[in-house]
Amino acid sequence: MFQLKYPIDQSEPPRSPRETLPTMYDLPSENLKEPGLPDEFHTLQPQLLSRTCRPPQISAQQMFMGADINLYYDVRHPRWYKRPDWFLVIGVPRLYDRTDLRLSYVIWQEGVTPRLVVELLSPGTEAEDLGENLRTEDMIQLPHPEATTTQESLETLSNSESPKEPPRKWEVYEQILRVPYYVTFSRYTNQMRAFTLVADRYQEVELNREQPRLWIPALELGLGLWQGEYEGIERQWLRWYDAEDRWVLTDTEQALERAAQAEAALEQERREKERLLERLKQLEQS
Repeated sequence: MFQLKYPIDQSEPPRSPRETLPTMYDLPSENLKEPGLPDEFHTLQPQLLSRTCRPPQISAQQMFMGADINLYYDVRHPRWYKRPDWFLVIGVPRLYDRTDLRLSYVIWQEGVTPRLVVELLSPGTEAEDLGENLRTEDMIQLPHPEATTTQESLETLSNSESPKEPPRKWEVYEQILRVPYYVTFSRYTNQMRAFTLVADRYQEVELNREQPRLWIPALELGLGLWQGEYEGIERQWLRWYDAEDRWVLTDTEQALERAAQAEAALEQERREKERLLERLKQLEQS
């Protein structure tokens, strides 16, 4: 895992800024509960997920894709929230009143739980994202399968003893919201991990190590690791693929593909005209 490197001893000749400058994980934050602010990867990766998430049977206006936006989940504690790096909700309007961009996602008002949550692992949050530091004595127990809907889960939660501290991410996604699919990705190890909700617990999906992919039948889309260039950065990225095992193109890539097809068609037309002219010359000379 990525190791903190600040402070670092001076050397001669000086080492590169990449090796010596402190990162947001090395220096304290003004918010003591915030281990670090999102870096550029946490901006680009969610953008790529949103730009390639096109379920064939679902209107873009009937799904919401949130990136680094507050997800409020407990009506008893309206200030408690989690901030997934990316999440997808199906069956809710993309805009407030069909006109305005969302500022948050409030589960007890929307009544629809996310279909998928993606967390991009960071040094300060990896253990929590993977549920490795759960305090089992504080975990909220929800009956299952009796409480099968989000509304029933929220009602059960409201009637239970109020916890003193907010539950961890894993608890919220698994036990309160019951998000069906949970995916993590580490930019440092290029490891994708996927979990699906089985009964009342997450079970890890065994992925192909060489080509890790997770198919989600309800979306008619899958999520996998793609090696390529996005926004000028060549690396492995999380990206959506379709039922024919093709990577879903961004709007920019679609425009470039159409331009290339148009150029190829013009070139084919030019060659056909040259062939016809050459044929006419041969007929005239014969």
